[in-house]
Amino acid sequence: QVRLVESGGGLVQAGGSLRLSCAASGHSPSGRTFGLSTGGWFRPARDNEREFVATISWTGAMTNYADSVKGRFTISRDNDKDTVYLQRNSLKPEDTAVYYCAGAESFTPEVAAGRYDYWGQGTQVTVSS
Repeated sequence: QVRLVESGGGLVQAGGSLRLSCAASGHSPSGRTFGLSTGGWFRPARDNEREFVATISWTGAMTNYADSVKGRFTISRDNDKDTVYLQRNSLKPEDTAVYYCAGAESFTPEVAAGRYDYWGQGTQVTVSS
């Protein structure tokens, strides 16, 4: 099983920055590691479904972002460390949420939560106004 552990959450003022990290260990039943899988970040939506934030292909060459975070958030990865990052700048109070990291056995970015095979426990980010 792949285990994902998020870190880097906390309290920040509006306009500030935070970098979230998602470190992986283990491998999937098919033998793939997180470093060979698509990575993604999600947060809860108003209906408690998981809202897409950002995703990155396993090589890091392709990324995709929700419109609400484009230009402010940057997803990246270091496959030597089996870690995916989410750099978040110009934070707004509406960015307050628990942020979840996820992995998908795919070779391309994935925006649908249902495409992901394993999830972390989440890290809380609170943006004060």
